Amino acid sequence: MNDTIVLFDMDGTLTEPRMKFDNPDLRRSLYQLCNYGTHIGIITGSDEDYMREQLGDFLRKSPCRYKTHLLPCNGTKYYKPPQFANEDHQLEHEVNMEKHLGEKEYRDLICELIYSQVDVCQLGAPLTGHFINCRGSMINWSPIGRNATQKHREIFIELDKTTGIRDRVISELRAILLLKKIDDKIVIKLGGDTSFDIYPTGWDKTYGLRHFRGWDVWFVGDRCGENGNDYEIYNACLGKSYTTDGPEKTREIIECIASTLRGSK
Repeated sequence: MNDTIVLFDMDGTLTEPRMKFDNPDLRRSLYQLCNYGTHIGIITGSDEDYMREQLGDFLRKSPCRYKTHLLPCNGTKYYKPPQFANEDHQLEHEVNMEKHLGEKEYRDLICELIYSQVDVCQLGAPLTGHFINCRGSMINWSPIGRNATQKHREIFIELDKTTGIRDRVISELRAILLLKKIDDKIVIKLGGDTSFDIYPTGWDKTYGLRHFRGWDVWFVGDRCGENGNDYEIYNACLGKSYTTDGPEKTREIIECIASTLRGSK
């Protein structure tokens, strides 16, 4: 019988955006899923350091740590679970975006993001710091900066709702990439509520499925629309994929998956 794994997005799925994973009911549901024999994978656009910060002692102390796979940067990085209490999750795989695209095209892309940042500055959005985060295998661009407070985020989210800033920026960036004849090499997606995930074509979250060939794979995420960063993997796992609107809904989905898996035994 093939191993089973349920892959979860992080922000908006296991946690509220940018918040810590401290929901006791959801933790219990995941523990029951692991206890049943199912593996867990957390696949997110965030890098490994931020995943560890959000997951906290769930990774360090929970019995689930031995069945929890970490897939930061859309799974272009993969950390396998530890086997023993004195071990940590170990890096098994990673790729590099600059090496994949070439130095010139990578540099041109960064420059275009800087130009776009200047345009956003004219719209009155909050500005903090750490706007462009290069993560090795992908880029995250936050027009308000990753140093933004929750209040800053709320202001930008409301501004985005009324003006459609991010949809417009995506369209403009895609048009620029088309002119430069690299539109087939680079993907731009909405990342969470305030940022963009940018990566080479094919390095969306379906990349993470490469680590589980032959497994029975399920997926739960919140950004499953066309511009969302869960869109491709949601469709790749169609029939075993669920869209959620937050941790409470995710807990209900886990119960549904567990019931289905029990019935298939």
